[in-house]
Amino acid sequence: MNYRLAQNVELIEREGGLFLISKTPLCVLRLNRSLANLVWRGAGGATIEPFEAEAPVMEQLASKGFVERLPGTAQQPATLPNISIVIPVKDRAGELQRCLTSLSNLNYPQEKLQVIVVDDGSIDDSPLVARQFRTLLVSSGGVGRGPAAARNVGASMANGEILAFIDSDCSASQEWLNELIPAFNNPAMAAVGGQVDGMCTESVVDRYESIMSSLSLGSHERTGSGGNDTFYLPSCNLLVRRNVFRSAGGFKDEMHVGEDVDLTWRLRDKGWTISYLPSGNVLHEHRSSIRSFMSRRFDYGTSEGMLQLLHPRRRKQMVIPPVLAIVLMLCLAAPFAGTWMLLLAAGLLVADAVIVRFRFIRRRLPIGLPSLFGGRLRALGSLAYYLSYHLVRYYSVPLIVIALMAPGFWARALPVAVMLCAAGVDHAVRKPPLSFIRFCGVYFLEQIAYGAGVFWGCLIRKCFSSYRVVLLRQMEQSA
Repeated sequence: MNYRLAQNVELIEREGGLFLISKTPLCVLRLNRSLANLVWRGAGGATIEPFEAEAPVMEQLASKGFVERLPGTAQQPATLPNISIVIPVKDRAGELQRCLTSLSNLNYPQEKLQVIVVDDGSIDDSPLVARQFRTLLVSSGGVGRGPAAARNVGASMANGEILAFIDSDCSASQEWLNELIPAFNNPAMAAVGGQVDGMCTESVVDRYESIMSSLSLGSHERTGSGGNDTFYLPSCNLLVRRNVFRSAGGFKDEMHVGEDVDLTWRLRDKGWTISYLPSGNVLHEHRSSIRSFMSRRFDYGTSEGMLQLLHPRRRKQMVIPPVLAIVLMLCLAAPFAGTWMLLLAAGLLVADAVIVRFRFIRRRLPIGLPSLFGGRLRALGSLAYYLSYHLVRYYSVPLIVIALMAPGFWARALPVAVMLCAAGVDHAVRKPPLSFIRFCGVYFLEQIAYGAGVFWGCLIRKCFSSYRVVLLRQMEQSA
């Protein structure tokens, strides 16, 4: 993997010290000489090609936003591995035909491919379609056992070095495998996921899902190994080493949602690396009606309780710098206590920027007070968004009740502002092909359904750990 300095990041030297400075977000990292020599290779926008021993350090810098990974730099292995493609299906004959047609057009040696269709008790023509494409058709061993159990059955029949999981309602791009397989040149890599795009654009839900689907992990590469964060890979576009999959015990048969989260977390807990690449695309036919959309989001939410029981150390983390938290509270209190609260908040923010400025002056770092103040304002905005999103995600129903029934204008306006803050930022950043009004309608329906699912899943398991949040003072502690 190759790297380059991220935008708005500079490498400077002051009085014998070497620093990486990121201006958006504002962050400074002091480097020792050996690390500085490594990063210096990227001066002037040059590509940094680390040796194997240097790669972990570059990954740490990438996780902190100082460098960015370059896509498409990995080389194909000298010998392409045999791959077993596993497809669970139940009563989706038309979708399966479309999926298998896309697999027949893969730009990958067909003699190195094994396609396994696992029928989970279909009563339509799904088995007939599988036979027409000369796949290995096997039974899941029951009716409606679920995708996890079906995938495990398929994996037990596989003879490829790599297991490639794709769902029957997905279609693979021609370069699906070619673009993901090079990641396995890293011997520590256990699993790789690719980009999932929406297949349809007809309905409002289709256009919303094209940007906001939980199956789509975005346009930036990401890698995870140790740590307690919640990064995972969806199973509809997932490649795993067969021996690692089997040693980890595969998917949990009893899990009908969240089984991919559980598997990839277990792989990370065992010391393996997983990676998401914004390539190796598959198209997914999302649920396009409001009812089916909300039902699926409710199902996703119910998995949180089980996942917390299985992985108690993986808690939600939120970075809340104390000074910014106080400034935000003063701003929220201003409608009730008076505008002097806003003046106090502005004064505190300026004082904080001045204090940080003095620290930089002592190190002779070239960052002016306007840049520092702007950085603190952006950090305050980020804090407001993440707090708002968390509240909307897990407490949307109480927010709506307060907005409708609380006495006084400001008491009702505050939860509305929280909801609009979360939706407004997501609409501005994600840029969905929807008007803001339509986006907000689907957005809030999603949060209501997901939040209800989380509560129901926690209630039936008598475990409410999903609502606990680990508060951190600094970004470095959350990495």
